[in-house]
Amino acid sequence: MWTIGGTFPGPTLESPIAQGMIVEWQNRLPARHLFAIDHTLHGAGRNLPDVRAVIHLHGGRTRAASDGYPESWTVPGHSPGNSQICHYPSLQHAAPLFYHDHTMGINRLNTWAGMMGFCILRDAREDPLNLPAGSRDIPILICDRTLRADGQLDYPVSEKPGEPWVPEAFGDAILANGKLLPYLDVEPALYRFRLLNGSNGRFFRFSLTNRPHDDALQFFVIASDQGLLAAPVPLRRITLAPAERAEVLIDFTPFAGQHLELISDSFQILQFRVATGGSLGTNKVVIPSAARSADTIPSTLHPTPRIPESAAVRTRRLTLDENMDYIRRSMGMLLNNTPWHAPITEKPVLHSTEIWEFVNLTDDSHPIHLHLVRFQILDRRPFDQFAYQSKGTLHFFGPAKPPAPEEMGWKDTVRADPAMVTRIIIPFDGYAGRYIWHCHILEHEDNEMMRPYEVLPEGSHS
Repeated sequence: MWTIGGTFPGPTLESPIAQGMIVEWQNRLPARHLFAIDHTLHGAGRNLPDVRAVIHLHGGRTRAASDGYPESWTVPGHSPGNSQICHYPSLQHAAPLFYHDHTMGINRLNTWAGMMGFCILRDAREDPLNLPAGSRDIPILICDRTLRADGQLDYPVSEKPGEPWVPEAFGDAILANGKLLPYLDVEPALYRFRLLNGSNGRFFRFSLTNRPHDDALQFFVIASDQGLLAAPVPLRRITLAPAERAEVLIDFTPFAGQHLELISDSFQILQFRVATGGSLGTNKVVIPSAARSADTIPSTLHPTPRIPESAAVRTRRLTLDENMDYIRRSMGMLLNNTPWHAPITEKPVLHSTEIWEFVNLTDDSHPIHLHLVRFQILDRRPFDQFAYQSKGTLHFFGPAKPPAPEEMGWKDTVRADPAMVTRIIIPFDGYAGRYIWHCHILEHEDNEMMRPYEVLPEGSHS
């Protein structure tokens, strides 16, 4: 694999909010790429080095110069020009962020190779909630990969000579923190797990089971992409698209001596082996019985007032498109039917609020991510795709559907489902500058389902 810091996932960066970090990402990659590059994709031409990298802090509120713009890559070497220095102010809520490669045209390859890891922002104001901490606060990056018979990491290619790009990549091995079918020894106590879908394109539907006794056990969702929800949400199953995060509380107290499994559909991902109440071993932290009996799940977490639609100064209608090139027998993936290099069309003003409507004209569900900002989901509403494509008018098939309870917090990635108009409301707080929005199915992103947008200084006209 290609790793950051020698591990997969890479080292977990941790910072108190508002303290800030300066990180230097040094490019020490080999001179030859692990996987086949499709030089017909925009930004991946033969005139560019095959091995390039630029790191983006997903969910971070950073100035544009530190955001990891896809064309601001570095090449391998040992000079100052071979590293990327970023300032992450952490002026935002505590949240489970993550970093990953974002190189134009080859992001799907670099990320599949292993270039990603957690960044957890913490806030001492959470302490009175008495949430699990220390050895009972565990980040888990879950992703699919393909392994050859010799154990080597592999990536799928198309059957077209010279054009190896594939529309999606799905692996048959599901890894939890880089391990295949691992187990975790836990105490019969309350644990906090920070789940991240690190796949290129696979959606996970996580559930917890102690089969054959129960099909699905209850857990509590306490946070989404950008931090704590207003209150815990009891669930037996949660769907995470690529790049989405969720924090869940699992109470192992009733399951002393049992084995539980975290699964997704037919995939077993991780086994929890619950101790009978004694020590987990000389290198494990033992939770005293008195502490275990004091475990409670708080009824409220963090106030999350809903933004009224009246706060928006503008609504933008943006399409998600697939265009088949029947001559080249290839598919183009676009946002608002506009290629990457076209002039910037979305120019919100700093400290203004906008509503963006994603009109999905494709058969796929696309996780749409906006850099710099956090937002709230307003609703999803089914519409007539044919009527829109033929006449440009929206004809709805039913009422708008509010977001699920676990989606009611602050988000930075939203699932835009097929034949749905997905609406989000976005306060453009942070910094002026050029950022991007894109589909987080990485094969789509590398095939131009990505656009720049520019946050104009306050007082400008968008």
